This record gives sequence, C-alpha cells and structure tokens, in this order.
Amino acid sequence: MPARYTITYFPVRGRCEAMRMLLADQGQEWTENVVTGELWQKGDLKKSCLFGQLPQLQDGDFTLYQSNAILRHLARNHGLYGKDAREATLLDMVNDGVEDLRLKYVRLIYQNYDNGKASYVEALPAELRPFETLLAQNDGGQSFIVGKQISFSDYNLLDLLRLHVVLAPDCLASFPLLSGYVQRLSARPHLKAFLESDAHKQRPINANGKQ
Repeated sequence: MPARYTITYFPVRGRCEAMRMLLADQGQEWTENVVTGELWQKGDLKKSCLFGQLPQLQDGDFTLYQSNAILRHLARNHGLYGKDAREATLLDMVNDGVEDLRLKYVRLIYQNYDNGKASYVEALPAELRPFETLLAQNDGGQSFIVGKQISFSDYNLLDLLRLHVVLAPDCLASFPLLSGYVQRLSARPHLKAFLESDAHKQRPINANGKQ
C-alpha cells in the first residue's frame, strides 16, 4: 500500500523534522517530495501553495500548510494531543513556547549568525528554563513535557533542543531534566532508528549551512 502521507519540502530538516520524528516514532511511512531551490524559484509551486510557503502535508485528499497546524493534525490522527482538554491546552502552550524560541533561532541562523551567536548562546539559559520548569512539574521530570504519554509538543521540543545542542553543545549542562529528556526520547526504538538513519543524518539542518 502507498504511504498515507506525503511531505513536500526543501532538502533540509528545517520545519519538517519534528513531523518526520513524530511519524517515524509512530511507525508511520511517508513519501518525501523534495523541492529544489531551482524549482522553487520558478514560482509555479509557490503560487500553488496556500500561503506561498512550505512545508505541505498531503494526507489522502487533504492538503495542509503551516508546520504547527500539520503537527496538530498528526497529533489528532495518532492520539498525541493529551488525555483531555486540559492537557491539550497545556500542550498548545508548550508548542507556542517552542515556536517562540524557534523563531529566534531561525533569525539567528539566517540573519545574524556571525555577529549574534555569542549573545544568543549567552541568553539561551533564560529561554530554556521554562521547559525545565515544566518538566519538573510533571512526574519529577522523568516523563514527558505534559501528562503520561508522548505528544506532538514533545517531538517539536525534542527537535528544537537537539538543534540547540548542535549550536551550543553545553547548553543543557545546567538543565539536568532537559538533558535526560533528550536522551530518553531519542532512545525510543523507532525514533532512535530514524535519528540514526542516513535520511536524517545526511539532510542538512538549515538551508544556508549554518548550524
């Protein structure tokens, strides 16, 4: 049977790695429709995209844009949106916090890497502390970011934390719960297999080579 999902995106991890991690960990197969810079510059594909941007997710005859909307859609499909409305709201809060930090990371990578990296890394503890606090409040930090089961926000947070460990290898040294969280989630069998795959390792983190 053909894969249920098709991801259309550039040949980088970027905005799609969290959803790839989710799908891999949930034992789902998907097809990659890789868009080269040359194809994107021609403009036809961009015009066909609802907001003029990628990623795009095709789920059967259902087409979606916006990476966080896609994550939430996959969460609903696979029971990754908490056990009740309270947990779902907390997961939305976490995901918004992840998005806030991701936007700062993207601005650094694409706009101010050479001049801004040192100050960004210096300010990073204040950005990471809320996530450490949330972990501490849930099962003493030995479980997931919210509740007793993995969620879409966990995949998004895990991806963001792994990006920052590449950017600043010691950034989690003063956050033992976050450090353990990254190790614990990355060791989940299906997710570990994906993270160790050539498809993941050979895919650049960002389009400009900065990381």
